[in-house]
Amino acid sequence: MKGMKKLLLLVNPNAGKGGYKNGMGEALLTFHKAGYCTTLAFTDAHGDATRIAAEEAANYDRIVCVGGDGTLSETVTGLMAVPVRPELGYIPMGTTNDSASTLGLSRSTVRSARIAAGSAILPLDVGRFNTGHYFTYVAAFGAFTEVSYETPQDQKNTLGRLAYILDALRRLPNLTHRWTTVEYDGGVLEDDYIFGAVTNARSVGGILRLDSKVGVSLSDGLFEVLLIRTPETPLQLGAVVTDLLANNFSSEYVTALKSSRVKFTFRDPVAWTLDGEDGGSHRQVVCENVPRAIRMAAGGDA
Repeated sequence: MKGMKKLLLLVNPNAGKGGYKNGMGEALLTFHKAGYCTTLAFTDAHGDATRIAAEEAANYDRIVCVGGDGTLSETVTGLMAVPVRPELGYIPMGTTNDSASTLGLSRSTVRSARIAAGSAILPLDVGRFNTGHYFTYVAAFGAFTEVSYETPQDQKNTLGRLAYILDALRRLPNLTHRWTTVEYDGGVLEDDYIFGAVTNARSVGGILRLDSKVGVSLSDGLFEVLLIRTPETPLQLGAVVTDLLANNFSSEYVTALKSSRVKFTFRDPVAWTLDGEDGGSHRQVVCENVPRAIRMAAGGDA
């Protein structure tokens, strides 16, 4: 329509048990009232959001994706492939929704649509993972990282956050530790770690709350890096897990630091997760912060 801005609504119909159907009519009206002419597109398979976002970026003033953290991550990856990026909005429909929590978004489709159509824009750092891969809120290896993409979807839909906790507890007796060299801004660490995470989020896995203890800014060009050294006994491991669930990062086995670039070197290939999805296995990983790469519609407290 003449004089209206153009918005692409990119929907993952499988996220959140098809929850996009609830409130979508009112969401479309919200976009219309905000001055947008909306085009609707659906994803059919993994990678579709990346492809569509890259192909259509130049044709729209704003892209709003509807789905889980993985859908948002795919959309951001597509936008990072183009030189001029439209503003990005997000209507969360997934299970854990760490990104939604970080961005101050609501689980209500209509309320999130109002934010996605609004004028409050946050410049958002994006993580580059080796060459050609990106993440919006976390790249991680080790304990619990398999949970987010190996827990069956029906359990995620039924149990939500509890599914992650139950599956993580089931894996505790078989945790694998890796001798790791970690190079970060101004320093090097070497130790036996059961977990490592590079984050740009206030919440990870719906369990760890980083902001109050670590001090998180989404656009400062710095990652928050969390490392857990291998405890010597199961009792110590239990204490570490208890501390983390209580957002206590002062354990002698936990290291929290900030860095714009982090390089991990392992003796053998190690499996990683990117924004809750399988990130492949690697002997060496470099995570680089791309500062203020995306202009994101966010809640007032983001």
